[in-house]
Amino acid sequence: MRGGGQVEAVSDASFDLAPGSCLALVGESGCGKSVLASALLGLLPGNAETAGSAHLAGQAPGEPAVELLTASERQLARTIRGRRIGLVPQSPAAHLTPVRTVRAQLEETVRELTGRRGARSELRAAAEAAAERAAFPLDHLDRYPHQLSGGLAQRAASALALVGDARLLLADEPTTGLDRDLVERTVDALRRHADDGRALLMITHDLAAAERIADRVAVMYAGRIVELADATAFFGARGPRHPYARGLLDALPDRGFTPIPGLPPELGALPAGCAFAARCDRATDRCATPPVPSGGVACHHPEGAPATAGTPVKEPGRARTA
Repeated sequence: MRGGGQVEAVSDASFDLAPGSCLALVGESGCGKSVLASALLGLLPGNAETAGSAHLAGQAPGEPAVELLTASERQLARTIRGRRIGLVPQSPAAHLTPVRTVRAQLEETVRELTGRRGARSELRAAAEAAAERAAFPLDHLDRYPHQLSGGLAQRAASALALVGDARLLLADEPTTGLDRDLVERTVDALRRHADDGRALLMITHDLAAAERIADRVAVMYAGRIVELADATAFFGARGPRHPYARGLLDALPDRGFTPIPGLPPELGALPAGCAFAARCDRATDRCATPPVPSGGVACHHPEGAPATAGTPVKEPGRARTA
């Protein structure tokens, strides 16, 4: 950053995603979810640095995997984005071309990603099919982006992302601005994308949507994945094991409707130990050291674990703000 500082926006993220499955990545705003998706597509700002590996499996048996973090911009633009990895962007209105209608953008996308060079009527029919797939109304196809509501812009972006039938789809807040009925239609369309043998990484604040379609859930806090769990166990009787993940569910209106106290830490000033300790009523002096992920959870005191020794750092039920 300016002045020589550094922000660790995402650290130690590790997961796999198989064809036919959906992983929901959840967490509070600013925790690094969208940064992770941008890194996979090479869309980070110029001052960002990446380390580690992100492998995209080959399209045919024996074909080598693509290393996304070191792929060139030419390779990403010509062979990866849209074709092998689709993106539903978090801010769809900013990604739509403002001087072209939704129909024109859909037809162009169909032509470029599917190679169709047939009659105009064929392109038109394919564009309309893509719109219907994302529940975008056909009588709005000839409108420009500035004439769309936020929900319609979201559905237009989803339609564009689904055109190429990419093997991996990154959906960043795909239900923003939609009412509940359209949320369910949208996530069901995304689920069908995965059920057809493709993979889906859905970044969302909507835990109800995640519960509806996810196979696994990854919970991110302060740039780190603190829990990775089977969705059935996560949303079921067992529940999350990390105190932060449990707090997310308890904050839902149909559950405890209990907010998590305090505020998340600034990514530029993360504590040396557990980043959630200041908000956690289970924290002890052990939390001054970073927890090592074990069994899918990064916590010194996960739910369901035997009690461990340690001096509480605050009175039970109270939390400091970061």
